[in-house]
Amino acid sequence: MELINTYQLTLVSWFFAFLAAFLLGTSKAGIKGIGVVIVTLMAIVFGGKSSTGTLIPMMLFADLLAVIYYHRYSQWKYLKKLMPTMVIGVLIGVWLGNDISDELFKRLMAFLILGIVVFMIIMDRRKSTAIPKTRLFSNSMGLLSGFTSMIGNLAGSFSNIYFLAMRLPKNEFIGTAAWLFFIINIFKLPFHIFVWKTISVESLAINLFLVPAIILGFFIGIKVVKLINNELYRKFIIIVTAIGALILLFK
Repeated sequence: MELINTYQLTLVSWFFAFLAAFLLGTSKAGIKGIGVVIVTLMAIVFGGKSSTGTLIPMMLFADLLAVIYYHRYSQWKYLKKLMPTMVIGVLIGVWLGNDISDELFKRLMAFLILGIVVFMIIMDRRKSTAIPKTRLFSNSMGLLSGFTSMIGNLAGSFSNIYFLAMRLPKNEFIGTAAWLFFIINIFKLPFHIFVWKTISVESLAINLFLVPAIILGFFIGIKVVKLINNELYRKFIIIVTAIGALILLFK
């Protein structure tokens, strides 16, 4: 307990931390688009940059649960398109992470996400079934996903948009995202430990206490996802992603 007391968390802070862990579990089970809420809650408890390191081990654990449960649905051809530029995006994030202001980052990401969501809504209203197959689109989404993942664990919005644009069915969407983030979060881990130094023995002790909330959220999330059909799931992701961008813009 002495390690945890280093953070001097209040009961309210513990509540926010457990809520963030619970929502992380539901998110990795397939309730996508709530990443901004999770990141915001963790930032309230641990501070902006410190919270990114506290969140990474939790995300890896939740990613592992998702990979185990949804692995048979993964579509590796989409991972191969996103992964190279996503890695580059992470490296750019490591390089610029100490210099870019939180305020500029939040505003820029919010406008980008909202712009792409509006484009997706327009395409849906036109009943367009065309899938953007250009390298420019996949490379842009990969780069933005990697950069935002390293800076603020917010890659989910851009990967969600990419998988929606590819019109992946619900389970393929979740399974492909599970492997994508499991791999990229493992890649990010050494940078948090050795470069940014945002992961410590104390933060890992906190992570252990939050594991039950992640597990609970994951299994509840699975039950909820089973109740949602593919078309409703697509609309849900678009709406929640847009709400997340608005929260990012005005918080």
